[in-house]
Amino acid sequence: MFEAVLLTVITAATPLLIAAIGELVVERSGVLNLGVEGMMIMGAVMGFAVANLTGSGALGIFAAILAGVAMSALFGFLVLNLVANQVATGLALTILGIGFSGLIGEAFIGVPGLKLPQIVIPGLSDIPFFGPVFFRQDAIVYISFALVAAVAYTLFKTRVGLILRAVGDNHGSAHALGYSVIRIRFMAVLFGGACSGLAGAYLSLAYTPQWVENMTAGRGWIALALVVFSSWLPLRVIVGAYLFGAVNVLNLHAQAMEMDIPSQFLSSLPYLATILVLVLISANRRLTLVNTPACLGKSFVPDR
Repeated sequence: MFEAVLLTVITAATPLLIAAIGELVVERSGVLNLGVEGMMIMGAVMGFAVANLTGSGALGIFAAILAGVAMSALFGFLVLNLVANQVATGLALTILGIGFSGLIGEAFIGVPGLKLPQIVIPGLSDIPFFGPVFFRQDAIVYISFALVAAVAYTLFKTRVGLILRAVGDNHGSAHALGYSVIRIRFMAVLFGGACSGLAGAYLSLAYTPQWVENMTAGRGWIALALVVFSSWLPLRVIVGAYLFGAVNVLNLHAQAMEMDIPSQFLSSLPYLATILVLVLISANRRLTLVNTPACLGKSFVPDR
């Protein structure tokens, strides 16, 4: 029983984890992209469409990543090159993604989906309890763990990570040292878009292998909250994602047990938990500021 619950938690947490780790890199560079929801939904519809038309889950994942990158490239051009307001542009990106995905996905409503196969790791998958839970998963779950480890190592153990954090903390000084702030931030934004697209692909190819309009259901906003919850530290994102995944699973199991609680209230639990966590974090000013990139949301215009 507990094994089945944990498996459900992993599937619920994986899209949150991938989207949040991508947004963490974006915000570490000093850019605030509120368009995660829009990029996720575009990844979901493009991943489903391409996988359905080609019969290849791998091509579906690739198409979803490209969709996320394309959306993030549009955002990056507007806020980095044209110095548009980051908050307004991110919100517009979400609205665009939701509307455009509905247009593309109209032809795929009710069409049977292609579910990603499980990848069984010989030997490890036979370990009691932990084997079936962690070593009999689809490719995107394994990628999510690898992404967290790679981002954590890159940010704090490599020169690339040091430069990225320097740009996010003081873009003026980084520019004075000869680093291209715009180029570094643009690459970070593209990485965040790729992660959001991959998270969307997981929703339509693994979590619920079908296309349903607005199937992200606010997960992009929860991913944004997770970045703050984790204090911009990659390893804490795992804790946050699985915590929110567990809250979502609690909602599903409570409805299945036909508890005498309004279903609307149960469905709102993940979002209520998001608000509660943000309130608690905001109340501790020291915790809020300890790892916050100093230039987060601030536009940079190089000297000419």
